[in-house]
Amino acid sequence: MLEFIERETEMLVVTGQIIAAVAVLANAVVYGTDVCGAVIMRSVYRKLDDATVTVSAGWGHYYGDRRMPVVGAGGVVTAVLTLLIALLAGQIGAAVAAGITVAALLTWLAFYVRIAKPINTQQTAAAQSGIIPANARALQDKWDSILKYRVALQFIAIAGLCAALILF
Repeated sequence: MLEFIERETEMLVVTGQIIAAVAVLANAVVYGTDVCGAVIMRSVYRKLDDATVTVSAGWGHYYGDRRMPVVGAGGVVTAVLTLLIALLAGQIGAAVAAGITVAALLTWLAFYVRIAKPINTQQTAAAQSGIIPANARALQDKWDSILKYRVALQFIAIAGLCAALILF
């Protein structure tokens, strides 16, 4: 009986490691996108006129908001699964690390839903219609203002997942 339990625990640990690795890869896509926005695109947009920024960002959000949710949701789901598997396997250190990850991702999601997504929607509509809103620069500035938080939260999430992998 003890051997069976040990084998089951080993299988849970390996499964948790695989799921955590998938979570790292999924969240790395989101992290990389946010880092690109913070390190490159923010500086580029400051050099462009309001109409060009709005059209460029709007079409970027059009495609991003259609393609990124699968990756983002996959990253959150696999992070939650990592947490649950760590708990089931009795891997407390991995569970704590995964719990920190889940908290960081939920906080990131709150920033996205409350601030970024409404701006994405407005910029997408402007790009599609060709009508540039009077507050175009203010919209982009507000979107840019949360990038440091989004990047930090994704960093914490990936670091937590890496720690979970190590601690499993």
